[in-house]
This record gives sequence, C-alpha cells and structure tokens, in this order.
Amino acid sequence: MNTKLVESLLQVILSLSNDERSLLEEKLFFDSSEPSTHDLILLAQTGGAFNFLESEPDIYSLDDGEPI
Repeated sequence: MNTKLVESLLQVILSLSNDERSLLEEKLFFDSSEPSTHDLILLAQTGGAFNFLESEPDIYSLDDGEPI
C-alpha cells in the first residue's frame, strides 16, 4: 500500500475549497452512465409523451382536501 500517496492526496483534498470538494465528490461518486435529472426533464418536455395532459381539465385546486 502506498501510504505516502494517500497522505499526499489527503492533504490536497483538505486544501480544496468547498466548491472544489463538491466537484471532486461529483466526479468520484456520480454514476454518469445514467441520465441526469436535467436530461430527463428535457426529454419529458420535448418528447411529447405528456402532451395529452395539456387538454386535461384542472379538477383539483389548493382548496381540495384537508390541510396537512
């Protein structure tokens, strides 16, 4: 095991700003094989699968049901 390398990496990581740490975590732990939330939203908006909802009546309002 390369202990010196691990210690050096730790020092570098600890010296990063919060934004840099967030970017590092994203690169290390985010599985980029799946589409992002933004990509899914864009697909839903442009794909047309939910266009039928535009002609649906608004049957619910904020006054429906009981307060939580």
